[in-house]
Amino acid sequence: MNKYLAKSNPKETIQEHTDNLLKNYRVLKETYPSLEINWDMLYKACLYHDFGKMNSKFQEKIETHRLIPGEIPHGILSLAFIDYEDLEANGYTEEDIRVLFHSIAYHHERELDYTDEELENEIEALVNEFEGFHYNKISKRYVPDYIEETFYFKNDRIYEERDSDIFFNYIMIKGLLNRIDYSASGYIEIENKNDFLSRSLDRLMNEWKEKVPNCKWNDLQEYMIKNKDKNVVVVAQTGMGKTEAGLLWIGDNKGFFTLPLKTAINSIYDRVVELIKENKEDRVGLLHSDTFSQYIINASENIDVSDYYNRTKQMSLPLTICTLDQIFDFVYKYRGFEPKIATLAYSKVVIDEIQMYSPDLLAYLIIGLSYINKVGGKFAILTATLPKFIINLLEEEGIEFELSEKAFINKDLNNRHSLKVIDEEIDIDKIVELYKNNKVLVICNTVHMAQEVYSELMNRNVERVNLLHSRFIKKHRKEKEDKILSLGSYENKDYGIWISTQVVEASLDIDFDILITELSDVNGLFQRLGRCYRKRNFNTEGYNCYVYTGGNKKCSGVGYVIDEEIYQLSKEEILRVDGPLNEEMKVQIINNLYTFERLKDTKYLSQVRDAIKFVKSIKEYDTTKNEVKKIFRNIDSVTVIPKQIYEENYIEIDKNISIISKEYSKEISIEERKNIALEKALARNKLMDYTVSVRTSYNEGNVDKVLEINKYESIPVLNCDYSEDLGVQKIKVQKPENNYEFL
Repeated sequence: MNKYLAKSNPKETIQEHTDNLLKNYRVLKETYPSLEINWDMLYKACLYHDFGKMNSKFQEKIETHRLIPGEIPHGILSLAFIDYEDLEANGYTEEDIRVLFHSIAYHHERELDYTDEELENEIEALVNEFEGFHYNKISKRYVPDYIEETFYFKNDRIYEERDSDIFFNYIMIKGLLNRIDYSASGYIEIENKNDFLSRSLDRLMNEWKEKVPNCKWNDLQEYMIKNKDKNVVVVAQTGMGKTEAGLLWIGDNKGFFTLPLKTAINSIYDRVVELIKENKEDRVGLLHSDTFSQYIINASENIDVSDYYNRTKQMSLPLTICTLDQIFDFVYKYRGFEPKIATLAYSKVVIDEIQMYSPDLLAYLIIGLSYINKVGGKFAILTATLPKFIINLLEEEGIEFELSEKAFINKDLNNRHSLKVIDEEIDIDKIVELYKNNKVLVICNTVHMAQEVYSELMNRNVERVNLLHSRFIKKHRKEKEDKILSLGSYENKDYGIWISTQVVEASLDIDFDILITELSDVNGLFQRLGRCYRKRNFNTEGYNCYVYTGGNKKCSGVGYVIDEEIYQLSKEEILRVDGPLNEEMKVQIINNLYTFERLKDTKYLSQVRDAIKFVKSIKEYDTTKNEVKKIFRNIDSVTVIPKQIYEENYIEIDKNISIISKEYSKEISIEERKNIALEKALARNKLMDYTVSVRTSYNEGNVDKVLEINKYESIPVLNCDYSEDLGVQKIKVQKPENNYEFL
């Protein structure tokens, strides 16, 4: 018997690799038996997907570790082993067989540049190779002279518009074949069963009852339990326990919990880890662009960080806390997008703080939810504020959901904010006057304005003043985030002033005594209010929130990062407020302002609609995943190291670049490879501590040098003013569009 290899490191035969796939197939079927899929078809896809690797060119490539000219992708050759006449005899339709063939043919996305004659010659050679291949999972030995073009021909694809009757069946078979294959190749189980979340939440309630005997889930949480089998859209006041509500809705199912900001995601992840108590690496994952770094920081000695990270990336864990781009990028239908949709078909997705998303991300989310709806997955939108036009957009896309009849409001916590609206620019004198050893939070619309306010307060020798925005290097930003979370804790009775931007707007559990803010729009304003008197009522005379609307000038960022028309509408609404603003009043203002009728001529709504049209017009398989990453994150930024930071830390920076760029032999063991990967990841983590993301235009004419990491990756050293107190300061832009940074 010939030992045809499927993998080289470690060496693994086609039979051994296929056995690993079938093992994961069984795990998936046992974990989610009610999943609506043709299990027999998925089994056959797993069984035959790599038979084409018997071809001599692939075997030579495996042995020599080099590319062999003229090799035909093995997924195409695997089709020759499928007895389609036998499938037809067993009830498979022509369309069923087409789905199976396409799932196997494209289980790896490869360029197809072979001729018909070359394909025929390879199939003929495979007949001889098959004589030496023995596998107890196949009962019939079958290799035809050709691949039946009824089911597959070169570069044919299955498209949603043309093949609507089989498109989602194809998505499920191909997507889950990919998931099973990736898991088998990585020697991880495709799924870990969620048999702990409901029990953990029950335990949490029992712990609360020990302190408060009559404690029970509140109205919001009961609503989520009652409607756990439905798609739901719910508005709930800050502090109502939306996290617990979302987890109760997920229950013992596979779940994804999405939030807009990484800081908030890390915080929710920590809360869930504390909730489940044990075996976190088998139960809950964290998924955003800095996942590996976060895992390294929090790793205990008994956790294999590389393995934990791989299982998180493969979506194998029962519960994942993540950013939108990590799961919703499939809306671009890039080559290889199918596994995410297929996974979401048996998952429940919680969307927290939907109002925080930009027009393009909101559009991607709406289209993504329409796909989840079509494949049988479930979603819950939980938000403190919900613009009415979002409901209209969901309905326009035919998405089925249940909208809660009213906003969930804590009657015992309904008087948290009293507003003084001042139609002027933000006032430094007022900040100083209100300080009086309080915890004061000042929120500006742009980094530049936040820096100006901070500098002016420092010039006046005001003590305990801090600044947080997105233009600090990662090391300094993390330190500042830890500090603001510490001071912002309700239990902390210390005092100080923090000046910040949108980075503190949502999901951060901080509670300040006084809020002073520029107006952005009503939606953003109400998010900002949630950082002041978060879990307590304001029962004294006067005000605890001061809103500056700009006077004769516009607030910073308006017209650049803030829609000018929505800002003006918001200004009209909020100028009517003076004094207490309860939760019902906030909901009413949102409902009055964010209607289709009032927003129909705004740039914002036009951008949302244009983005929806654009995404819906994308043809499947036209882009790569890397191209989509840049589009999805709307990347007009570049990662740099400020020159001053490089000069102060160049020995450490260069050492880490050297570790990252080090090459190693493909012959090393899996254990050695894991150790090297971990060493490189640690070095990358340390390197990225010295970086900051800035607008691409900042780079033009301002690069001091470029640090080459490898042939694909480099980091510019930026000529700019930088300090630990102020971060990157405003620098000369060669081709300015505006000089503002939102975050």
